[in-house]
Amino acid sequence: MQIGYLGSSPLTAAITRKVPVETFLVATQIGGAEALVARDGSGINGPQDLIGKKIAVPFVSTGHYSLLAALKHWNIDPSKVTILNLAPPAIIAAWKRGDIDATYVWDPALGVAKENGKVLITSGELAKFGAPTFDAWIVRKDFAEKHPEIVTAFAKVTLDAYAAYRKDPQAWLADKTNVDKLVKLSGAKASDIPLLLQGNVYPLAADQVTLLGAPTTKAVTDTAAFLKEQGKVDAVLPDYAPYISAKFITH
Repeated sequence: MQIGYLGSSPLTAAITRKVPVETFLVATQIGGAEALVARDGSGINGPQDLIGKKIAVPFVSTGHYSLLAALKHWNIDPSKVTILNLAPPAIIAAWKRGDIDATYVWDPALGVAKENGKVLITSGELAKFGAPTFDAWIVRKDFAEKHPEIVTAFAKVTLDAYAAYRKDPQAWLADKTNVDKLVKLSGAKASDIPLLLQGNVYPLAADQVTLLGAPTTKAVTDTAAFLKEQGKVDAVLPDYAPYISAKFITH
């Protein structure tokens, strides 16, 4: 695979281990599309009720980072909560069986959890407390050096779609082919796509040039420090800027 899609937490873990990749596009700034949901009947009415409960999340994901950040924000020791490492399909199954009390996840598992659960906090709310998360498109450095035109074209097609959506979201969603593509990519229900899109911010080309500099470098550095604190990475790199580039953005 030459071009891939990663959340900010697994991306940070990868480049902290010096995987030779470059972040060339911020895919989304995560808002309400990821959230911590408590299951109805679990006895969780507020953050402090999480103590002693079982919370499922895919480890080293943006959801995992956000869950730990939320617990830190609420001054809850993670050791007082049972955090289970489950992939989204397993989270859906465990939720339906009643095996878990809460989950920090994204669609389609998030949609399932919301059917009989209560949102305690979203990633957008956490960003305001200093723990932003995002998804990014990355490329192998050697591939980008050999084929910069492919990476540039990929970025342009993606940003053109963002511009079309942001110019008129309702018209974009009215085109069934657009929704069908997102259903295939995300696994979410067609009826959930509008809400899913509203839960994120899709930066346009001009925004990308700014983001793919100090803001993303800082976010990755802060995430790395947090992951080290949690024992998920061994050390923090002195500089993350070499892994982030706006050179493939044309506008």
